[in-house]
Amino acid sequence: MGQRKYPIWIVLAGLIFFVPFLGHVHLFDWDEINFAESSREMIVSGDYLRVQVGFRPFWEKPPLFFWIQSASMHLFGINEFSARLPNALFGILTLLTLFLVGKRERNEKFGVLWALLYFGSILPHMYFKSGIIDPVFNFFIFTAIYFLMRSLNGATNRLRYATYSGVLIGLAVLTKGPVGFLILLLTFIVVLIVQRFKFLPRIKDVLAFGLATFLVSSLWYGIEVINNGPGFLVEFINYQIDLFKTPVADHSQPFYYHFVVVFLGCFPMSVFALGGFTKSRVNSNLEQWMMVLFWVVMILFTIVTTKIVHYSSMAYLPLSFIATNYLYSKIKQEKGLPNGLVIVFLITGLTFASLLTILPLISTFRDVLVPYINDPFAVAGIMKAVDWNGFEFLIGVGYLLLVMIAAYYLYTNKLVK
Repeated sequence: MGQRKYPIWIVLAGLIFFVPFLGHVHLFDWDEINFAESSREMIVSGDYLRVQVGFRPFWEKPPLFFWIQSASMHLFGINEFSARLPNALFGILTLLTLFLVGKRERNEKFGVLWALLYFGSILPHMYFKSGIIDPVFNFFIFTAIYFLMRSLNGATNRLRYATYSGVLIGLAVLTKGPVGFLILLLTFIVVLIVQRFKFLPRIKDVLAFGLATFLVSSLWYGIEVINNGPGFLVEFINYQIDLFKTPVADHSQPFYYHFVVVFLGCFPMSVFALGGFTKSRVNSNLEQWMMVLFWVVMILFTIVTTKIVHYSSMAYLPLSFIATNYLYSKIKQEKGLPNGLVIVFLITGLTFASLLTILPLISTFRDVLVPYINDPFAVAGIMKAVDWNGFEFLIGVGYLLLVMIAAYYLYTNKLVK
C-alpha cells in the first residue's frame, strides 16, 4: 500500500467491519435499550433538552449522545441500525485518530500498527458495533488529553491546543457528565507530579481551556438551568455521586473486577501490553501520559463501588498505545517476544476460540444443560428461540486456526506478519 492510502484503507476496514449487520440483532444490553428509547422519545416529544425514559426524567446522562442518535434515527428510521450507527462512525474516527497521532509522534508504521491493534482487539471492536455511550465519550476524553499534552509540553500554538482540549472535554462532559473532566484533571495532576512540575500551564492557556470547557458544556447545563431551574441538574449530580458511593442496579463486583475485564476483554493487545508494563524506563512524553491515563482510569473505577463492564473502557485507548509501543520496539530491534508472553497469548486466544466454537452449539444441547444452571435469567436466555444456521461454530474453528498461526509467527520472531 502506498503510504498516502493508509487513511483510505483504515476507513474502508471500519466501514466493512463496523457498519454491516448493525440492525440484524435486536438491542439486548440494558444501556443499549434505554439509550435508544431516550433518543426515540426525544423525536416523539420534540424535547431535545431533557433526557427521558418512559417519558419520565432520566437522571443518568447529559444529551449529546442522544442528539447524535436522534439525528441517525431521523435519517435512517427508528431501529437498531440507527441506534448503533453513531458508534460505528466514531469507531472509524477513532482508528483514524490513532493512526494520525501515531504518525505524528513516531511514524506511519507505528500509526498503522496502533490502529490495527485497537481494531483487532475484542471489546474495542465490539463496542463500535453497539449502541452504548462510551465509545463517543472515550474519543472526546482521549483527544482532549492529547491536545492538553501538546499544549503543556512546549509545542507551538500552545493556546490553540489548550482551546482544542477545552472544547473536546466540554463535549465529553456533554456526553456522559463530569467524570470526563475528572479523568482529565486527575491525569494532568499525576503527570505534573511525575514530571516534578517541569511543565506548567500558562495563565492564558488555563483561561482558554476553562472558557472553552464552560461554553461548550453550557450548551446544555446552562440552558437547562436558565429554562427550568437547577432541579434537574441537582438530581443529575446526586445520581453521579451515588454511583461512586453505593453499588447501583446490583452492579457490585470484587475490587479486581476491571483488571480482569480489561485483560480478557482486550485480547490480544492486553497480552502485548504486559511487555510494556515491565519496561524499566519511559522513553517518550506520550508514553508517560498514556501510562498515567491507564492507571488513573483503572484505579478510579476500582474505587467506584458501581462496577459495570464498560466503565473501564477508557483504559482501552492508553492500553493500546502501551501494547503498540512494546511491539514496535521489538520490531525495530528485530527481537522476538519472550516465550512466556507467547504462551499467555496462545492460552488466552485458544480460550476465546473454544468459547466461539462451543457457544453456538449450546442451543442444541440446552435440554441437557438447563438442569445444572441455577440462574433463572441465564436459563431464560438459553431457552429463547433463536434461528441458527448450523455453521456458526466454524467461526470459532477459524479463529482457533488464526490464533495458532499468529502464535507460531510470534514464536518465530515474525512479528509484522
